[in-house]
Amino acid sequence: MPVWLTANGRRCIVRSCQACIDGSAEITVTSQVPVPTDEPDGAPRLPSLDILRGLAIMGILFMNINDTGASMNASFGDVRHLGWSAPDRVAWWLRAVFADGTARGVLEMLFGVGMVILTARFAERGGEGAALLRYGWRNAVLFALGIAHVLILLWPGDILHTYAIAALLIFPLRHARPRLLLTLGLSLATLQLVGGGLGYMDARQEAIVYRTSTAHLTAHEPLTREERAAVDHRAERDRRLAKEMRAAVEEDAARTGTAMQWVQYQWRQAWTLQAEGLEPFVVLEAWATMLIGAALFKLGWLQGEQSARWYGRAALIVYALALVLRVTEATESMSFMDAPHLSDATSEYGRLSMSLGHVLLVNWLLASGRGGRWLRPFAAAGRSALSLYILQTLVMLWLLFPPWGLRLYGQFGWASLMVLAAVIDTALLVLAVWWMRRFRIAPVEWAWRSIVAGRALPFRRTERG
Repeated sequence: MPVWLTANGRRCIVRSCQACIDGSAEITVTSQVPVPTDEPDGAPRLPSLDILRGLAIMGILFMNINDTGASMNASFGDVRHLGWSAPDRVAWWLRAVFADGTARGVLEMLFGVGMVILTARFAERGGEGAALLRYGWRNAVLFALGIAHVLILLWPGDILHTYAIAALLIFPLRHARPRLLLTLGLSLATLQLVGGGLGYMDARQEAIVYRTSTAHLTAHEPLTREERAAVDHRAERDRRLAKEMRAAVEEDAARTGTAMQWVQYQWRQAWTLQAEGLEPFVVLEAWATMLIGAALFKLGWLQGEQSARWYGRAALIVYALALVLRVTEATESMSFMDAPHLSDATSEYGRLSMSLGHVLLVNWLLASGRGGRWLRPFAAAGRSALSLYILQTLVMLWLLFPPWGLRLYGQFGWASLMVLAAVIDTALLVLAVWWMRRFRIAPVEWAWRSIVAGRALPFRRTERG
């Protein structure tokens, strides 16, 4: 039987969670509030959010597979190192425009939603103090899982520990109004827009000065102080690019060598990322996007509280902005020209708008009834997202690419890596649907939430807590 609820004065219908998983009912979402399910710890679920989470965790593989199956340093630097045939260029461009950073963006928004839902549930049962303690403990365990993901499963690009930190930092704002949450959430992108815009103008001026200095050097004429600074800056940039290329070559050598070389390099890469001071910026990005997710949830944007027509129009508007920004960014990157890039100022707004466009599109498909059937399997992926994330690592870093596995590291270009990611995701999606039809919870979720609860949670559908 469907469950009728009230949300913001509207009546809404949410099919049973089991029906969403086993295919016995179409998912139709018009407006939702969290509803109890057969989750072993009683956690409420929203089918539309599970679908978004499932799509995002599938999308993460398209972002990570090039860093696991080829040089991570090259992905940060000259992407042509992985292959630059015509299919590779098309694959890279599509990835850069529609996917890059968006799976991460959707997951970060959903973490913000989770903060709102979970802390409200904890506070209702035990007050504000209990909400802080239980929410804090939950994220402390997630942080530990993330560190184990780095040190034991050898994935330097882990996001679990980062999201655990950011999720704790947004807790003090759980009662904030959507306007404040959006203002704070967009502050990072706005700072980049202003700072990057000023940097873009400075870089344009420096490029003009450098061209002048080149002419003066050719004519054996003395340089002004400004011209000398431009020449020195260009030389420093060239040294940095050369260092990046050497790092990619060294990585290729280490990851095609012995098993011990592979393990040591993965540990060293994890340490290098920390030593370079990237972690605070990644946490800040996650913090800001989580606040945006919390705000949009409170406004009813993320969970299907608007009409299909509203979602359709909103998606078109947001996608239009996203495409302008992302196509510009991809075009600038593919030029490989030593010229100022406008996307240095706009990339975060591009990432956020494309991420939000995907969220709005999914909600339009659900609200209009056009996408419920083919989106339904992703609800199972969303309920097992943590397990699938870890399983992606096991497949890539312990089976396909390492010296003790199939030794496929460096054998794929951009196009073939994207095809491989699609094949792996398809297999994982089938596995997720199969598993969630038979079990109440996925394995890693069970371990995480059992530790949080301080007891072994029921695992099979026949068990009772």
